[in-house]
Amino acid sequence: LFLFPMKAEDILITKWKYDKGDGLSGDLLVKKNQNVLISATDEYKGRVSMAANSSLLLSAARLTDQRTFTCMVVASADIREFPVNVVIYKTPASLEISDNAQELEIGKLTKLGKCVAKDANPAANITWLKNNTPLVADGKGISIKASVLVDPVTGLSSTSSILEYSAKKEDTDAEFTCSTQHTVGAELVSAPVTLTITYTTENIGLQVIAQDPLKEGDNVTLKCVADGNPAPTAFNFHLKEELVKVENADTYTITNVSRNTTGVYKCSLVDDPTMEASKDITVNYLDINLSPSGNIVKSAGEAMDLTLQIDSSGNNKVSWTKDNVKLDKKPKFTKLTYADSGVYECEVTNGALSLKASLKLAVQGAPVIRQLSKLRSEDGKHKVLICDVEGSPKPAVSWSINGTSLDESPFLNGKIKHKITVVPSANLTVSCMVSNEFGSDSRTINVSSLFEEVRMDKQGKL
Repeated sequence: LFLFPMKAEDILITKWKYDKGDGLSGDLLVKKNQNVLISATDEYKGRVSMAANSSLLLSAARLTDQRTFTCMVVASADIREFPVNVVIYKTPASLEISDNAQELEIGKLTKLGKCVAKDANPAANITWLKNNTPLVADGKGISIKASVLVDPVTGLSSTSSILEYSAKKEDTDAEFTCSTQHTVGAELVSAPVTLTITYTTENIGLQVIAQDPLKEGDNVTLKCVADGNPAPTAFNFHLKEELVKVENADTYTITNVSRNTTGVYKCSLVDDPTMEASKDITVNYLDINLSPSGNIVKSAGEAMDLTLQIDSSGNNKVSWTKDNVKLDKKPKFTKLTYADSGVYECEVTNGALSLKASLKLAVQGAPVIRQLSKLRSEDGKHKVLICDVEGSPKPAVSWSINGTSLDESPFLNGKIKHKITVVPSANLTVSCMVSNEFGSDSRTINVSSLFEEVRMDKQGKL
């Protein structure tokens, strides 16, 4: 363990001794003429030896070895002594937090716990940490008191450190630990402790849980949220003109809401009614009334007033179709025609709400022959008679003569075109007759003989 700065050839005797206290010393061993004699008879017997360079070797170090050892060297012309102070280091046997509080109240200086570093030498210094950040006593929110207890038997020291702490709301879920960095050995860190931070309610809020948008027939749940810890367990819900107290819950559900449910709702603490929160609730609704609607029958030439009444909670968008074809604007019927017949549908949208209404309009009237005409075929061998008819329901068409190649166009918008092919051998007067349940009409046309027309053509060429 110890060396001294002298030349070996000048040394006659080397002697090691130790300070026993009270001015007394105890001999350990002597080296003379390269012979080593162990003179220790007490606690060092069997624990001391001398190295080749005359250093003292001490085995099984104990705390009681923390004293002054002296090497006395006798040379040919001098005697010198070399004292050495020995310090024995021991890291703490353990480091743990005990007597820790289960909860801390905000703003109140409270004992958080006691950290103990057992059986160390020298006595350990303890540092408190919050989330791995050291805490420093400030005389206000942080108080740290340390004490050291020495074991009278072993002489080892146990350090105790008591932390008093004034918690803040943000300390919720914080981890508190204590640590010590001894002169020798690695840093020791205790197991962390977490505490419940208690505080009175400072903020309260009202949440509305419902479909978006909220519409008639839906349910809406009111949820009162408070930040106290422990959280409040009883609330008052102010439902317009009604007050409902809820215990062991923080919600209240209104079922099957209507437009009359719209209004301001509040919740408050039962034990502190001044602590309250409010929310506006709007129930969206949409009602429409189309007049007339359903199956409507009108006479051609009449006027029809089409009215759409809307009762809603917001801005509306209206669109119209006729027979599934989009119209640019709402239809207007000042004088009904057969072409106005069809299925009309309106769709009203208000946000996510949408309603449709429709009417099926049938314009009816006695048939009218709008035109009776004739055409000569390209080959000149026959004539085509055409009867253009308008009326509804679909008129029946007949002719005063029999023809061939009867052809009828589709009945559309109250119109139909009927054709027959004839080969007149003499001049004729032909009638087209039409009828339905509301009346009839007829018209005549003169048709010349094909033979007469051929003769006249030939004369014209001569």
